Amino acid sequence: MSQQSSFDQRVQRSVADSIEAKQTLLHDPSLISLIGRVSEVCLAALRSGNKLLLFGNGGSAADTQHIATEIVGRFAFDRPALPALALSVDTSALTAVSNDYGFDHAFSRQVEALGRPGDVALGFSTSGNSPNVLRAISCARKMKLHTVALTGKSGGKLKHSPDVDYCVCVPSDVTARIQECHMLIGHIICELVEEELFHGPGRISGS
Repeated sequence: MSQQSSFDQRVQRSVADSIEAKQTLLHDPSLISLIGRVSEVCLAALRSGNKLLLFGNGGSAADTQHIATEIVGRFAFDRPALPALALSVDTSALTAVSNDYGFDHAFSRQVEALGRPGDVALGFSTSGNSPNVLRAISCARKMKLHTVALTGKSGGKLKHSPDVDYCVCVPSDVTARIQECHMLIGHIICELVEEELFHGPGRISGS
């Protein structure tokens, strides 16, 4: 078997695995309803003048930046800006807090500074066990923010935390597949919020 043929098969397997995770998500009515409810919570917060605070580590940090950008800029069509912050983008705050208080406080300190009652805190952790995400969610709960966790299949500690209002556990144990579904969920939230707030056409390709 040539290397090209081997690579083709591996590419097909990865695509198939990604589709399988999304198909499993699609056919779970409880998860579909939960994603719809989270979208409604984000919509209500933004409609009331509140904001979204998103946080996660590594690839999840990149996902939160992507989603926050879609909210602030645009998703499918031109409309007024909406307030969302990814807490991984301020490297000075991130490193100063981590240096002075420890990495576990990297997001909670920013939630304490920036969060207001009625905002939505969205914590991303594929394992559900990231200490800095858990601490930030706990801080958000004490400050009367709505709290959402996006995790993998087991849900980890976030699934069982009394500080989490809504925990979306993607039906996969593979980090890459979980993150791909997290991005899909983020796009769904962006699409529904944008369409409901501004009654635009949706599903229009952008930059």
